[in-house]
Amino acid sequence: MSWFESIILGLVQGLTEFLPISSSAHLRLTAAFAGWHDPGAAFTAITQIGTEAAVLIYFRKDIGNILSAWFRSLHDKSMRSDHDAQMGWLVIVGSIPIGVLGITLKDQIEGPFRDLRLIATTLIVMGVVLGVADRLAARAESDSGRHTAGNHRKTLKELGVKDGLIYGFCQALALIPGVSRSGATISGGLLMGYTRESAARYSFLLAIPAVLASGLYELKDVNEGHVSWGPTILATLIAFGVGYAVIAWFMRYISSRSFLPFVYYRIALGIALFVLVGTDVLSPHAGESAG
Repeated sequence: MSWFESIILGLVQGLTEFLPISSSAHLRLTAAFAGWHDPGAAFTAITQIGTEAAVLIYFRKDIGNILSAWFRSLHDKSMRSDHDAQMGWLVIVGSIPIGVLGITLKDQIEGPFRDLRLIATTLIVMGVVLGVADRLAARAESDSGRHTAGNHRKTLKELGVKDGLIYGFCQALALIPGVSRSGATISGGLLMGYTRESAARYSFLLAIPAVLASGLYELKDVNEGHVSWGPTILATLIAFGVGYAVIAWFMRYISSRSFLPFVYYRIALGIALFVLVGTDVLSPHAGESAG
């Protein structure tokens, strides 16, 4: 991997990680369109450490409160009813599905799941799911605005083990490029009746253990194939800086705006990808043989 490739891929990772459009798919597609080697699952996981560092800084107060309350609850029974302490357990519970499936499906994640036809399918299907979830949430918010007894949207204070596990299984879908970690978990949250802000906040908090564990695990594969330490570190640093700016913008955006622009983008990109593969402009395995 050249330094120029690492700069571009770092920018792509930072721009797309927190948006519901799938960063792993965009890294794969950027390389395919440019005629580069597929950066691979290891490069993707490691650069996500950079964007996750942005989450740690952006939500540092929330994370500090959760960790403090959770550790105190281990020896102080009176703290176990504290919301922040419960959130610590719920993040752990929600991380179980992706941890188990990530290990079980490792070979598929690094191979068949990177087929461009599968990515096109997941872009479209999850785009439709996000669109439906967004429409239902908007309708519920509208009804609630007109009638004080309208549909109640839940906040994280109402999050329990059952919903935490559902969030976790939604996050696990992102093991397939094209699904989008934030897109799947936010869609799941909206369909369960959570507010947009609550769904996004828990989505980002839930990603911390999974992303850091995956990235650290994949460190052993750097210098294998065409990916080396220097370009990977540069891409990770760029992803951190760009990712912090994007997460700050996205949290403001979702407070009052619809997800429909992302829905239209996902569907259009998925259709375009099917056309390019179907007309042999792109191979469904572009870059894989050299990667």
